Amino acid sequence: MIAVVIGAALGLLLTLLGTPLLIRFLVRRGYGQFIRDDGPTSHEFKRGTPTMGGAVIILAVLISYALTHGVLLLISDTAAGPSASGLILLLLMAGMGVVGFFDDAAKITKKQSLGLSPWAKILGQGIVGVLFAVLALQFPNSEGNTPASTAISFVRETPIDFAVFGTVIGGILFVIWANLINTAATNAVNLTDGLDGLAAAATAMVTAAYTIISIWQYNQSCSGPRAVESVCYTVRDPMDMATVAAIITGALIGFLWWNTSPAKIFMGDTGSLALGGALAGFAILTHTQLLFVILGGLFVIITMSVIIQVGYFKLTGGKRVFKMTPLHHHFELKGWAEVTVVVRFWIIGALAVGLGLAVFYGEWVITQ
Repeated sequence: MIAVVIGAALGLLLTLLGTPLLIRFLVRRGYGQFIRDDGPTSHEFKRGTPTMGGAVIILAVLISYALTHGVLLLISDTAAGPSASGLILLLLMAGMGVVGFFDDAAKITKKQSLGLSPWAKILGQGIVGVLFAVLALQFPNSEGNTPASTAISFVRETPIDFAVFGTVIGGILFVIWANLINTAATNAVNLTDGLDGLAAAATAMVTAAYTIISIWQYNQSCSGPRAVESVCYTVRDPMDMATVAAIITGALIGFLWWNTSPAKIFMGDTGSLALGGALAGFAILTHTQLLFVILGGLFVIITMSVIIQVGYFKLTGGKRVFKMTPLHHHFELKGWAEVTVVVRFWIIGALAVGLGLAVFYGEWVITQ
């Protein structure tokens, strides 16, 4: 548990103190945000605000993880060091962040709101996603558990297992499934990142939930002495998952200090893709893939608004359901103040997280 506290504190301090340094660097270089021409006119004043702030989040998380384990090794003779699950998740997060960084860099170079081509972004995300999925099925521990499982999971593994098709076909199907989760999560966070502080706080709520979930899985691990055998968890490295989730939560809170309205810096695609990758990684490595749909309910609602808008527009030859999507811009155009939209969406996100945690714990209570 001490790793969770140390990690969260380090993540918070590094972004709280490091973000203003990045802001000054980006301002000197003129690396500012370009606002989409068809966006709300109220966003024009944000033009030129430093972007690529996600870089400080990624660096803070990586440094905090290394320092946390370094401290543990110094103060404890029994410290296990970094885990396979933790390192693989950080690889996914950093890899997606690199794709986002190139997208942000392309926007700055082109001096417009469009970055990498859709195919280039898909290719980059696909390469990172496949590497993550392949590695997640390696590195079995002493109980034979790998970081990920080929079974589709809800609050734990379900009987639906790709392994029934054989090792090779099952592995391929898992890689495809993992990439679908990655793509959905990264795009969802990217779409949500449209108002000051919205995506940062919404993501922090979910990573905080994964901190709680992972600690519970650690306490009820099938290899632990306190587990109830009928409802124990076979998750590999749950305490390290809790540590990573706590670090990301702390880092996001520190970044939110500077990202809240009026934002002094935006996370950009560097941040939104990295955070989306991290959320997908938690869903896969904690064996809560379908539960993530509930925990990330706000992301689902915002993504569905875009899907509905595009589908209805094509079916009706130009009609719209919403004034503008993603959904938060619809309410802006209806006259809501940006801060009002953000806070009310935070409330929706918190309710979704609360429901997800209730479902997770409720399943354990009912089935034991």
